Amino acid sequence: MRGAALLVGLLAMGCGESTEPAEDFGEALFQDARLSESQYNRFSCATCHASTPTPPAGRVLAGHTLHNAAFRPDWWGGYETQLLDAVNFCYVHFMRGVSPLTPEEPKSRALYEYLVRISPDRQAPALPFTVVKDIREVPRGTVDRGAEVYRAACQDCHGEPHTGRGRLTELASVLPEVVRDYDTLFPGVPKSLVVIEKVRHGQFFGVGGNMPPYSLEALSDEDLGALLAFLEL
Repeated sequence: MRGAALLVGLLAMGCGESTEPAEDFGEALFQDARLSESQYNRFSCATCHASTPTPPAGRVLAGHTLHNAAFRPDWWGGYETQLLDAVNFCYVHFMRGVSPLTPEEPKSRALYEYLVRISPDRQAPALPFTVVKDIREVPRGTVDRGAEVYRAACQDCHGEPHTGRGRLTELASVLPEVVRDYDTLFPGVPKSLVVIEKVRHGQFFGVGGNMPPYSLEALSDEDLGALLAFLEL
């Protein structure tokens, strides 16, 4: 609650001067979708990233934990070599930020100080981020495991299956009901391949939407196959 109150106060002042430590403001920003000024954004950094050495039990997050992220030599599988650029990749593509954060902005400084605070290892290695470039079918797993994967990886954003109850935003599709539209939206393409495309490539490669991609490190083909079985695809 203290962090939320700090965030509201600083945003109301335009993120101006504060007697609070910058890293506390950064922690509040990390947890709050209001890091982005877009009225359509519902993502916070914490939607896709843990801040602890390992993700919380029972959650499958699209992004690596940001514990020890500040001093890694690169991010996004080597695609970004500047920390602020890595932050801005998320800020612009997923959080609907109108323009990238600049080094001079108080929000940038606060996020940096917070990431430093949760990065005790100054020699932290880069972490792999393997994007599946060529989409293909995967062997199906068990429905029971698929239900676990759905709860861990999908439900926070998409809500409960079939109803969408509790979903992060109304812009998040209701699963698996949304696949009924795929014959019209993606004529001639198997529905399962569309779902695999969305999971593996997120909003990129012309798919649309606002999803982040799930790398092989975040979600194995085995778990993806189980998820498809649960969705009856």
